[in-house]
Amino acid sequence: MSGSAAGNCRKPSCANAIPAALATEQLCLDHFLDEAFQRTDTTFDRCRKGAPMQPGDLEWLLTDALAVVKNLEEGASEPDAHQRDRMLELLLILANLHEYVAHHSVRLDRPA
Repeated sequence: MSGSAAGNCRKPSCANAIPAALATEQLCLDHFLDEAFQRTDTTFDRCRKGAPMQPGDLEWLLTDALAVVKNLEEGASEPDAHQRDRMLELLLILANLHEYVAHHSVRLDRPA
């Protein structure tokens, strides 16, 4: 993808470039997607069990979605089909999670 930031992924033994949209994460797109899918799965599981969402959950939902959109935009001229499919899948899962939270009684834990 074009628009890579200076540096390589912070994961050990990964030499992939960091896209500009993930510069603050210091992760390549593949590792970012791996972590985002894991966060989403964990949050969905907690919601289904009736556990409250943490305030940070909402923040990362929005941050992950924005990062995916920026990466899709940056790579529009040189799409990697597998990465594009994973990003679109993640956006769909994030949208489903948002809908789930909106239509169910999911509590939000607020710090005292």
